[in-house]
Amino acid sequence: MLTLQKNQNCEIISTSINNKSIDKLLSKEWLITNGRGSYASSTITCCNTRGYHGLLIGSLNPPVQRVMALSNCLEMIISKGKVFNLSTFEFNDKIAPTGYHYLTQFRKDIGVHFTYNIQNIELTKSIFLVRDIDTVALVYDFSDISDPIDFILRPFVGLKDFHSMQKSYAPLCSIQSGDNVLVRHETPGSCELLLNCPSAKFEKDPQWWFNFVYRNDEERGQNFTEDLWTPGFFKCHVESPAKIILWANLSMPGKKSKQEKHIFGNINRIHKDLQKYNESLLHKIKNKKNNYKYSLNNCRTNNEKIINTFCMAADQFIVNRRAEHQKRYSIIAGYPWFADWGRDAFISLPGLLLSAGRFDEAKSVLSTFAAAADEGMIPSRFDDDSSAACFNSVDASLWFINAAFQYLQASQDSETFIKKLLPTIQLIIESYQKGTKFNIHSDQDGLITAGDEQTQLTWMDAKYDGIAFTPRCGKAVEVNALWYNCLCLLAQFYAERNDETSKHYQSKANQVGAAFCNLFWNKKKQYLNDCILPDGSIDDSLRPNQLYAVSLQFSPLSDEQQKSIVKVVQNNLLTPYGLRTLNSSAKNYKGLYTGPQRQRDEAYHQGTVWAYLIGPFIESFLKINQYRQDSKNIAAKFIEPLMIHLTEDGCLGSISEIFDGDAPHRPKGCFAQAWSVAELIRAYQLIYS
Repeated sequence: MLTLQKNQNCEIISTSINNKSIDKLLSKEWLITNGRGSYASSTITCCNTRGYHGLLIGSLNPPVQRVMALSNCLEMIISKGKVFNLSTFEFNDKIAPTGYHYLTQFRKDIGVHFTYNIQNIELTKSIFLVRDIDTVALVYDFSDISDPIDFILRPFVGLKDFHSMQKSYAPLCSIQSGDNVLVRHETPGSCELLLNCPSAKFEKDPQWWFNFVYRNDEERGQNFTEDLWTPGFFKCHVESPAKIILWANLSMPGKKSKQEKHIFGNINRIHKDLQKYNESLLHKIKNKKNNYKYSLNNCRTNNEKIINTFCMAADQFIVNRRAEHQKRYSIIAGYPWFADWGRDAFISLPGLLLSAGRFDEAKSVLSTFAAAADEGMIPSRFDDDSSAACFNSVDASLWFINAAFQYLQASQDSETFIKKLLPTIQLIIESYQKGTKFNIHSDQDGLITAGDEQTQLTWMDAKYDGIAFTPRCGKAVEVNALWYNCLCLLAQFYAERNDETSKHYQSKANQVGAAFCNLFWNKKKQYLNDCILPDGSIDDSLRPNQLYAVSLQFSPLSDEQQKSIVKVVQNNLLTPYGLRTLNSSAKNYKGLYTGPQRQRDEAYHQGTVWAYLIGPFIESFLKINQYRQDSKNIAAKFIEPLMIHLTEDGCLGSISEIFDGDAPHRPKGCFAQAWSVAELIRAYQLIYS
């Protein structure tokens, strides 16, 4: 018998469903992943509110080319002639059926679990994703049943690119072979969804169901209605406690036979393997050989539930890239729609991997991006379809250098650093000095300048219909804070290895540091200018980018300047969920992130709160206060709302990408964002180490 509830080391979320408000229930989401970029996700009622929701979204070319394979299921119990619908769907004018009324509890651990109470029937539905295979198991555990019932399960199939909506003209068909039902497009060579429910009989009854409504997509001004196809239904008779399992596997033609032994394995074995994997994550943290100062192992609170929650939240973003050819790791920027992005990966790497002692994965992530470097630039992302490297970032390469040095500090793996990472680091420095793509080069004062009015090379990169809403071409403050930090890191690295090389980098750093203070320090406003445009004009917008001139290991600023910056940012940009991207009194401030694409892009970096910025803020705040205990106590209050959000709001067990700038700061954007999770972990470490 499966024991899903008693493993307290595994459980991270447990919510009793007392409030039956459908709007409240539909605001809480869940996510489980399988290490391939594939995932399952919905709300805690299993009513999909996004086109990106589904029970199996598989990756045909890990971690990209994702296909929404199995969208949802209609679940019915027939007892004494009465029909009880467990499912909840939303259509144009109503919620129907309304199975959420029977829902009493939601839990999340290595899977997600929904407890229903229907008269004299107790049922727990569990959803598990199999590691490294695009297979989902839906387990219906009838633990208490007093009278015989019939159980009917009707799967709704998508088999479409997960960015698109399906309509009823899609050429779907099904083939039944024994207990298996194979669903595919009539187009040759399309992917296939294999369905199997060993305890039930399949009844062929193909239907189109029309106009499912996804309210979150409607709010975002996107297509929000979809038609879903069902090949028929599985039906079984249940007279005593029993476990009914529906398996669904996505594959390309010819590959499913290789995986069948895994698909139809024992569910207890699947559960055991998932538990074992989770325990291995915790083992790495508890390994006393990990002496990294900011390891979760060194947190004074020693709260195992928090550590476990962090571990599982972080692991969801770690994926294999091109897993079938060569096992390399990468970091998904955010679920549901992002793939792996360079900048996000390197900012996330310390919190997601180094804090947990996952040095092999960290090394692989760095090597994956380093191998794709071109003209001294690290990819900003990999293409969703072709996996080709894309370049559109001035700072991703500098974040790579910073992450590589943090990897060296944490792992003490000087061999990998010197042989595999240092050559790329040196190439980046040389290329940025001499000049590379997008007019990125070192100016006469030693500072990095980049781009033009048509480009968006910094992290504030929102652009729509040719309009860059935060044009930061020229000399951006965080880019040059990173540049100075990189030069100092190299000078420090060579100090005991090559004195002449060390002096060379230190000389460059001194030049950059002097120019940085002269150009960016705004004496009148007592903070740093945000950007110096190519024509020499100054953008003195109050933005959080300046914090990196404080939080990074090396800063060219005086102590008083650093204190002033933190004070201004705290007073004007800090919210309960991170930092605003622009102060609320600015004329171009946008307090709400909502509406169609253009409207959202316009607000994306013009006041919207970004959760990941809590990391550099906490580090800066503690740094200017010499990491005193009283400052740590204050900092703990700063992160408390995000800690609550992690387990009680939004996507339960993760952190949203962004929040509205205006109160009550509703979560928006990706419901699970890598650097949001990573920087909260890092902030927690800094406070409690």
